[in-house]
Order: sequence, then structure tokens, then C-alpha cells
Amino acid sequence: MSEQKKNQNVNPDTEELTEEGLSEQRRIRREKLKNLQEAGRNPYLIEKWDVNAYSQDIKDRFEEMDGKEVSIAGRMMAKRGMGKASFIDIQDSKGRIQCHVKKDVLGEEEYKWFKTSDIGDLFGIVGKVFQTQRGEITVEVSKMVLLSKSLQVLPNKWHGLKDTDIRYRQRYVDLIMNQDVKDTFIKRAAIIKEIKRVLEEDFGYLEVDTPILTTIAGGANARPFETHHNTLDLDMKLRISNELYLKRLVVGGLDRVYEMGKMFRNEGMDRNHNPEFTSMECYMAYEDMEKTMEVTEQVVSKAALKATGSMVIEYQGKKFDLTPPWRRLRMSDAVKEITGVDFDQIQTDEEARTAAIGQGMDKDEVQEMTRGKILAEMFEEYCEDVPGYLDGPVFVVGHPVEISPLAKRDPEDPRITRRFEAYINGWEIANAFSELNDPIDQYERFKEQQAQLDDGSDDEAHPMDEDFVNALEVGLPPTGGLGIGIDRVIMLITNAPSIRDIILFPTMKPLDSDSKKAKKPAAAAPEKIDFSNVEIEPLFEDMVDFDTFSKSDFRAVKIKECEAVPKSKKLLKFVLDDGTDEDRVILSGIHDYYEPEDLVGKTAIAIVNLPPRKMMGIDSCGMLISAVHHEKGEERLHLLMVDDHIPAGAKLY
Repeated sequence: MSEQKKNQNVNPDTEELTEEGLSEQRRIRREKLKNLQEAGRNPYLIEKWDVNAYSQDIKDRFEEMDGKEVSIAGRMMAKRGMGKASFIDIQDSKGRIQCHVKKDVLGEEEYKWFKTSDIGDLFGIVGKVFQTQRGEITVEVSKMVLLSKSLQVLPNKWHGLKDTDIRYRQRYVDLIMNQDVKDTFIKRAAIIKEIKRVLEEDFGYLEVDTPILTTIAGGANARPFETHHNTLDLDMKLRISNELYLKRLVVGGLDRVYEMGKMFRNEGMDRNHNPEFTSMECYMAYEDMEKTMEVTEQVVSKAALKATGSMVIEYQGKKFDLTPPWRRLRMSDAVKEITGVDFDQIQTDEEARTAAIGQGMDKDEVQEMTRGKILAEMFEEYCEDVPGYLDGPVFVVGHPVEISPLAKRDPEDPRITRRFEAYINGWEIANAFSELNDPIDQYERFKEQQAQLDDGSDDEAHPMDEDFVNALEVGLPPTGGLGIGIDRVIMLITNAPSIRDIILFPTMKPLDSDSKKAKKPAAAAPEKIDFSNVEIEPLFEDMVDFDTFSKSDFRAVKIKECEAVPKSKKLLKFVLDDGTDEDRVILSGIHDYYEPEDLVGKTAIAIVNLPPRKMMGIDSCGMLISAVHHEKGEERLHLLMVDDHIPAGAKLY
């Protein structure tokens, strides 16, 4: 290969490389590295470079820096050659600055090696600051050292790194190519720092650390991740909340404590939910729910002010004024405003069930619900998704005791608790209580929730925690507790459309997961299936004419996404490709039989011309077909899945 070919640097500002071209460029870069190493110029042996200036600081202080020698370091992002001189752009942690590289200053040998450099290479540079005739602040290079060789080809400036999936997987490249992404994470750090400052300086909280690995996943109603401690031969869980440990510390005399850290919930993923997320919980002895409202207002509004310079933020085209005080809204008033159902006039469980069924809730699901549980379900199903209704900021208060196992009862109405949830943009961003400190009441609530876990009626119910009850028996003072979803607050303040945009390394399915499944050993011979205990429903005796039958539109559908519906034990939400240009959403109550991740990519059968039916506040547009029978008194269900060679939209006859 000619020297000219080796030194050729495909300009990523103008050319989009094919996969073949990328492979060739990578090969050339490795060859260049080999030449450097053979010449005793191995960049990977260099340990440090003394940096005394940064790009943006030089620009901001040009009058002071003009003519002075600086030492900078960063990644070469552009290279414009002009014979015996070149201009390059160096990107460091604060921005970019132009550098002027001249052959007669560097020397012929050094300039020869510089010409072999590639976009993405990291350099240490010494030179004097000046301004070009075009007004560009520049460093006149007197010395430059290759600190690290980039063997990969960066995306070009025009096409950029646009694929969001690749951006999340290769965040390091995303940060290099997209300054606004870097700015978002710098803002994230500033927001977290300000939240901690407000808690510590304005309210006197002490930051503490509590266990992440626990034997009881308490403090919230959620499904935990499970693991095993080999040495202790002990099943353990990743924490879903740090509440109960923090309240133990208040019992121990640490009157104001907080912790900000990672929580883990083995639940659905969407634009607002990641299985691993950042939460802050704080507890203040001798204070109540009203005080924690003040803490919430101050923490969120001052974090916004620090990051944006204003307490009025804009999120996806809507503005929100976070200036305290925030509005209060009773949960029962919200349900009345949206549905017309007045829970102040409903006294019994039966009356509540009748009202819920009248609003379209599933008769079977509400059959075992109490008045309080139905109030909470109606709020979630009918109020939370009404556009603009909970834009807030607003505190929703008056939560039923059935869904608030750790909150004090309201002395004026023991059916509800001293609890609030804060909403902005319709999202719950905070949850707080006047903490329950009655050990007898707490034990009974735990006992009831444990029974729901045991009988399978609620797999997210709170487990019994006898050590926590023991702590309450020692004596927990009146306490105000608060939990804030830090990631959601950061999304709002930084105007990020997805939680993945404000988490550096969000949870992603490995790219090779499907191939690993394919490489599993072949299954043993098919088991012999015993149908002797099968019971089926009697066949219909009434005949249906062909015209009526033909009106049902059965189609093959590809399952693009599948997730559990929050607050429902049975429902899965399917996003389906039905062969048209629009996704179809269907809800199906088959979570007892399938985990959502196991169904993604499968081909199923659906009726697609049924009218939309609202389920848990979501329009279900059609019905997936399942085969149902009974066996030994138990219902069995199989979702009808067909050959993946059948295309989406294929009609069944």
C-alpha cells in the first residue's frame, strides 16, 4: 500500500462510510499503531500530561490569555490540512478549540507523524494563544504528543450518532459526539449536588448509607430482584426502597437522615421506568407531612433554579412554575371531578364496587376490593392519564389506608392516611407520609399484606418485617418521611424525553442474547403429553351463519413490545405490528401464565375489528386469541402462537 493511501484520513465531516469502508479504516488505524510502536512511539506507554488550561476558559479569558503559553489535552475532532500547515480542533472536557500545527515549528519528523493521525486520536499540546485574521481563538502548537490512538472510527458530524439504541449502548461515543448529551449529565450532577445542599444546609439532614442487599425487600410495594449469597447460603434481594432502615436510624436518635442511591425493581420498562433508578429518601423526627411538603417544594424548585436559572421549567413544549407553594388536591375530589363518583357519599365496600363497575372497571377484579382500594384504583385509572389534569405541581392527599401500609391514619377519617404524592406533568415525582409509629397497627397491616403475598392475590404486597416492628416498639418519634424520584425530577428539569436520556448506562438487553438462546443445547426428546385429566367447555350448540362469522377479522400479529400493566396482577400490554403503518395496543389478562419478555418477537393471532375497550385507563384495540381448558380443577391457558414465517397482517380464513 502506498504511503499516501496509509496516511489518507477519510474526513468524517463529509463522508458516510459503508461497513466495508469502516473495516478498512480500522485495519489502517491498527497498521498505523504498529508503525508507531515499532518507531518507539507507543502512545499507550504515556502515563500523564500536565494540563493547565481548558478550551472554554481560554476563549472566555482571551484578553488575559493572549500570547501566553498553555498546555491542553483532548481529542482531535477535525483536521484541515494545507500543505506545510494544518488546523485541527481539539475537544476537551469543557468544549473545543482550534489549534494551528506548522511543519517549520514542529519539525519535519514530528509533522510527518502528525500527518498520520486520525480523527479521534488524543493529543497533549503546548502552544501560545492567538487570534486568527478571521477572529478564531487558536493555539499555535509548539509541541504535540499522541497520548492515545483511536482504533475506532467516530460517526461523522453530519449523520452523527442518531440511533438511540446505539447511543445508549455506547454512551462513551454519545458523549464525544453530542455536546448536549454531555451538558445534560453535567446538569444532572449539579441537580444532585443542589438537592444534597438544600437537605443538609437548609434542613439539617445527615447523609447516611444503608444496605442494598437485604433479606426482606420492604418500604414499598414492588417486585424485587433476587440473588443468593453463597457463603451464607442465603437468598437475598436487592432493595426496592431504603425506608425501613432509615426509620430504624431515627429510632436510634439520628433525628434527620437522608440517603440518595440506587433502588432496584423487577418491573416493566418504559420512558419513565428503568429497573435500576436513583431515589432520595429523608426522615425528620418531630415533624409531619406538612413539613415534608415544604422540603419537597424547596428541593425541587431550588434544583431547577440551580440548573436552569429559573423556577419555571419547560418540558416537551409545556411550562411548569415550580415556585412554592404548590396546590393541594384530595384524591376523592379528583375522582369526583373526573368521574362524578363521590366517595364522600360512599360508605361500604359494596357501594364502591357498584360505582366502579358502573365506570367500566372489570367486575371480577373489583369483586375482592375494599372501598379504599377501589378509590385508589379509580384515581389511577381515570385521573392520572387525563391530559393536563395533574400537570401541577400539585400534592395529591387523602390516600386510603389499604394502599399506605407505612403511613399514619388521619385522625379525622381513619379510612385515609396522612400521606401525599407530588405530581408534575402527570408524573408522580414524590411520595411522603406522616410516618406510622404505632407498632401494633403496623404489625396488623404487615400481617394483612403478608397474607396477600401468601395467597398470591398481590405479589407486590409488603412482606412482614418483625425486626422493624421491634424497632417501632422501642419507640419511633413522630416523623415526617419523604421519597423523591430523582431521575424523573432530572428528566423534567433537563427536558429529557426518556429516562434513558438521563441515566448514563441504562438497562439494555444484550445484543447477543438471542444468539445465546439459539446456542443452548438441543432439548431432550419431547415429553409425552397426558390429556387424560383435561376438561373442556362444551361446544356451542347454536350455529353461526357464514356472513356473521366472516365479519370477525382474524390477523397474524407480531409482538413488538410487551410489559406488565402497573397495578394489575393479570394484565399485559402488547404493542403489535398488524401489517399496517400504525402500532396496535391490546391488553390481555395472561400475566399468570407468561412473563412479558418471553413473548417479544413472537407471532400471535388477534381479532382486530373489535371496538376499543378501556382497561386500567388504556384503550385495548382488539383481542389476542388463547386456548383455555381446565386440568385437575385448575385453569390452563396457552396464547395461540404461530410460525414466525407468517407475516404481520396475514388474514385467517
